[in-house]
Amino acid sequence: MRHDERRVSARRSSVRIGCGAGMSDDRIGPAADLVERGELDVIVFECLAERTIARETLARSRDPERGYTPTMAARLRAVLPACRRHGVRIVTNMGAANPSAGARLAQREAKDLGLPGISCAVVKGDDVTDLLRGMGSLPLLETGEPLESILPDMASANAYLGADVVAAAMDTGADVVVTGRVADPSLFVGPLIHYFGWSGADLHQLAAGTIAGHLLECSAQVTGGCFADPGRKEVPGLSDLGYPFAEIDTDGRVVLSKTPGSGGRLDRATCTEQLLYEIHDPAAYLTPDCVLDITDVDFVQRGPDRVEVRGAAARPPTSSYKVVVGYFDGFIGSGEITFAGINAVERARLGADLVQQRLARRGLAYSETRIDLIGMTSLHGRDDGRGAPYEVRLRVAARTTSRAAAAAVGAEVRSLHMQGPASAGGGIDQGVQEVLAVKSVLLPRHLVTPSVEFMAA
Repeated sequence: MRHDERRVSARRSSVRIGCGAGMSDDRIGPAADLVERGELDVIVFECLAERTIARETLARSRDPERGYTPTMAARLRAVLPACRRHGVRIVTNMGAANPSAGARLAQREAKDLGLPGISCAVVKGDDVTDLLRGMGSLPLLETGEPLESILPDMASANAYLGADVVAAAMDTGADVVVTGRVADPSLFVGPLIHYFGWSGADLHQLAAGTIAGHLLECSAQVTGGCFADPGRKEVPGLSDLGYPFAEIDTDGRVVLSKTPGSGGRLDRATCTEQLLYEIHDPAAYLTPDCVLDITDVDFVQRGPDRVEVRGAAARPPTSSYKVVVGYFDGFIGSGEITFAGINAVERARLGADLVQQRLARRGLAYSETRIDLIGMTSLHGRDDGRGAPYEVRLRVAARTTSRAAAAAVGAEVRSLHMQGPASAGGGIDQGVQEVLAVKSVLLPRHLVTPSVEFMAA
């Protein structure tokens, strides 16, 4: 990792970090608004899900200049001019499986926008695919089986890097930092280490930075997204949700807010729901930077859409990186068709029986089959007893190792329009999806060597 004297000159007493995306398909407009009106120092775009890098690894295999998040160009076009005007630096994991290509894209977009040269720093070292090929005895965390059980079908293996390498990338002075797999909160903690000079011994501060990152990482989820429930939990201006930012002091004081004048709400209730998001053990939330303890976290309302976060604690991080392993796991074939009118539910159930019988007559085998009556049984797996609806949508899906067998599922559902129960039709849909599954292992940290590549303007 590259370090230089710029970290010292960058020291300051407080930093404003905003979130511009919480997933690869998040809305773009609110990020541009936040850059314009949020008086930020840094904006973070967190766009990787568990399976994303495996998917983008396939894209890179087809084109060596691909492999970054597909929406990266559109996001950068929307925010780069304002970032340049307001001096806002960008940190993002949109590099996915090809962060170097993502950085080159950022520089091309800046040039096309007529902006002065944009420098980029690329975080490397998360791709441990080749390393894991020789470590088949590592146990899979989900099943305890050895990694070798999925090695023949492995598509990618990426370690969740931490804030230290993000800070090193910031130290280069780059306008844009592009990473692959980095732990979500670490994208926010890295800039804090850069600006404040925190070390691994500053556990109180690292706890504060990590809790801030965890609360921010899903963009509008903390400002009213995934929160509204009419008549129970109202969210004003839901169509114009603002994205959040945090004001963080060098001693670890954290205050959350959102884009001035935007819709949504940011208060103790929204913060509490987001605090619990994806937390398995509240006393030991494992990150590459620390083991976070949220059991004493409290939120203090400091004004409209302004919340102070208190009580986060931390222990030193473990000696391992979590590695997410993407692998090919066969195909899922599916088909959907709608039944309407009196007795629609019974006709849909008859249709499902016919599809399964016809697939069996063709000698096709499936490891798993799922029948859903959407609106009745698709979520809870049973009829809730409220009475039969006047219309129902049948979905049949099945898993198999054969693409042809997967395609047959949708074809048989499609045939119900002509060779099934009465009134089958309306919005017929069918398809085949190649399954990219994920499992995880723990890899000793000393085997992973993160690095930073600087691309001058």
